[in-house]
Amino acid sequence: MVTALTVNIGAASKERAELILRWLTSRQEDIFLLTETSGGTGTAYLLDRFRHAGYTVLNTPDVGERGAALVSRLAGRSFLLSEVSIPGRVSGAIFDTNPRTRWLSVYVPSRDRSADKTTRKELFIASLLKALHELPAEERDHLVIGGDYNVIATDHSPMHPGFLPFEFGLLDTLRSQGFVNAHEHCSPGTQAYSWIGRTGAGYCYDYFHVGAALADRIGGCAYLHETRELGLTDHAAVRLEIALDAVRLPYGDAAEPDEIALF
Repeated sequence: MVTALTVNIGAASKERAELILRWLTSRQEDIFLLTETSGGTGTAYLLDRFRHAGYTVLNTPDVGERGAALVSRLAGRSFLLSEVSIPGRVSGAIFDTNPRTRWLSVYVPSRDRSADKTTRKELFIASLLKALHELPAEERDHLVIGGDYNVIATDHSPMHPGFLPFEFGLLDTLRSQGFVNAHEHCSPGTQAYSWIGRTGAGYCYDYFHVGAALADRIGGCAYLHETRELGLTDHAAVRLEIALDAVRLPYGDAAEPDEIALF
């Protein structure tokens, strides 16, 4: 069994990144899909600590952009989608699991009511869906996508106003491409929330989607609000279990302080 977790780290400061690191390394998941990474010291600290401990760390930096990263206890190599409008918001890996799988950590841009940000988000979603559609069927069917999509479903409860057709279209098109919403698969009819607004209204922005060939291997999917309750981030994490055989890397404790050299 391979386990994975996706969480929006909210462009964490160095201090908050230290808390996030301790929480992540206390867990047993094999793959962490991190979204809203940044070019700041917090993200750099977090990823450097994982590299130092022997984890696979894949990050697609984009100057001036919030982005996505992928950290794993499995040996992996980079997997890039072609022609995504903001490359740094997608980070991918190929893992030699059995069967072999591809994984994407995705951070869809947020927007306000301005035309520029709306167009930017629409172009990103369109380019992402086009890139997924153009993958060979064998690759798409063995792909796992996770992250903060910044959209809700057409049947979201409650139905929040203000979302546009292209935003609803992200989840609808993933479904038409054969991807399975892991939480819906495990808990049909249950509305999950991953972000809570100032008024207390819940939104489901964070997801795991699994390619058609892997759907029967889904063992569980749950939203973990511990990350919100501990003040690590304002998003719940999402945990996925999927029946795959895998070899783990030898790794150390990423949260263990560096040794102090004495001269």
